[in-house]
Amino acid sequence: MAKDFLKGAADEYDVIVIGSGLAGMTSANILGRAGHRVLLLEQHYKLGGLATWFLRPGGHTFDISLHGFPHGMIKSCRRYWNKDISDRIVQLKNIRFDNPQFSLTTTFNRDDFTRLLTSKFGIEHSTVTEFFDTARGMNFFDDQTTTTRQLFDRFFPGRDDVVRLLMEPITYANGSTLEDPAITYGIVFSNFMSKGVFIYEGGTDDLIARMKKELISNNVDIRINCGVDRIHLDKGHVAAVETNGRKIKCRAVVSNANLRTTVLKMIGTEALDRDFVDKTQAVRLNNSSTQVYMALKPGQEIDESSGDLFFTSTSKEFRTDLLLSRDITSRTFSFYYPRARPGKKDRYAIVSSTNANWSDWADLNEHDYEASKQDLVETTIEALEKYIPGVRDKIDRAEAATPRTFHHYTRHESGASFGTKFEGLGVSRELPQQVGGMYHAGSVGIIMSGWLGAINYGVIVSNEVDQQLVRESSHTT
Repeated sequence: MAKDFLKGAADEYDVIVIGSGLAGMTSANILGRAGHRVLLLEQHYKLGGLATWFLRPGGHTFDISLHGFPHGMIKSCRRYWNKDISDRIVQLKNIRFDNPQFSLTTTFNRDDFTRLLTSKFGIEHSTVTEFFDTARGMNFFDDQTTTTRQLFDRFFPGRDDVVRLLMEPITYANGSTLEDPAITYGIVFSNFMSKGVFIYEGGTDDLIARMKKELISNNVDIRINCGVDRIHLDKGHVAAVETNGRKIKCRAVVSNANLRTTVLKMIGTEALDRDFVDKTQAVRLNNSSTQVYMALKPGQEIDESSGDLFFTSTSKEFRTDLLLSRDITSRTFSFYYPRARPGKKDRYAIVSSTNANWSDWADLNEHDYEASKQDLVETTIEALEKYIPGVRDKIDRAEAATPRTFHHYTRHESGASFGTKFEGLGVSRELPQQVGGMYHAGSVGIIMSGWLGAINYGVIVSNEVDQQLVRESSHTT
C-alpha cells in the first residue's frame, strides 16, 4: 500500500503554502511564528526548491545553487529565521574573471570595483561614482522603460569590456539581459556591491535542516510528496487546496510554485478576468541552466588560489545571447573547499554553471540527450584544465544537469531556473485582487530572483497574508 503522506493532516488550516522554495518556507515560517495554522506542501521529497543538494558515493555532496548572495541575506535570515542560521553566512573574497578582454581578481564590492574601473579600465572616478549612485537609487517605482543597455550606454559608451565586468555576474545570478529594464539590474547589482558576495558555511543540506527545525518549532505542518492539483474557490475567494486526493480547506493560499502554473493550471482561467489571463499568458519565462558537478578523489586537493567564484569566457565580446548558446563560451565555476562543510569529510568539489535555453534540450531523443550531456561534461573538464592543469586525473566523478533536469525535479515550466521576466512581478502582485486570499511568492520579475530576493518576497507576502487573516478574524469576533 502506498504511503499516505497526508496522514494526520487536519481538514482545515488558516494558510496553505504551496512549494518549499526559500520564498515558500520563509512565508510559512513567519506565518507560523505569528500563530496561524500553516500547512506547507512540497511536491518533491526534499524541502528547499532550487536551494537543494544531492549525494553521491564516496562521501560527495553537490550543491545546486549555493554560489553566492548579497550581504543582506545575513539580516534577512537573522530576522525571519534565526541567529543560528545567519551566523553561518560568510564572505567569499576571491572572485575571479578571465576572458579575452581582461583577467582580474576582486572582492566584488563597491570600493574594489571603483578601484578596478578607475585604475585598470581608465574610467573617471566621478563617472564611476555617479553610476554606482544611480544604480543604488533605483527602485520598483522608477521608470521601467530604460533598459540596462541604455544605462550602460549613458555611463560607459563603447566600453564593452566595462559592461562585461559589470553585467556578466548579474546575468549569471538571475538570467537578466541588456534588454531587460535597468532597474532589474540596478537593484540586484547594488545589493551585491554593498559588501560583496556571501555564502552559507555548512552547505545547503545543513541550511535546509536548520530551516526545517525552525519551521517545526513554529508549528508548521510540513508535508513532502504532496503536489497540488487544484486550488478551489468559493465566491471569488480561496476555499481549499486539492492534494493527493484530499481537499483541505483554508482561508489563504501562498503559492511558491511557478507563476504561470499557479494561475493557469492550479487556479484555472475560467475563474479569472480575461485581461488578467492574457497578462499571465504573456509573461515570459526566464532562462534555464546547465551544470556540471565534479568531485575530486579523496586525498586530492585544489589550491584556494583557484578562487571561490570564477567567471570564464573564450568569447572576444560580451553578448548575453552567447551566454545561452549550446555552443558554450562562458562558464562560471564555483569551488567548494573543505571549509564549505566544516566538520565533514575533507572533500573538494567544483560546479560549472551556464545559462541555457530550454528549446536546445527539450526535444532531443534519449540517445542524443545522453550524448549531449556527456559532451557537456567533457568540454567542461577541458575548459577547467586550462586553469587547473591535471584536474581530469583528480576527478572522482562528474555528471551534468540540463534544463530537463531542472524541469523534472522542480516542475518549473520549461525548466526555468530564474522564474519570470520583469512583467511577472506585476501579475504576481495583482493576484490577491483577482482572487481573495490568493497570493504568490516566488522567483518573478528578476528582482525577486536568487536566494535573497526569494526570501524577501516571502517576507513581503507573508505580512500581507497576516494582515488579511487578522482583519478577517476581527470581523468575526
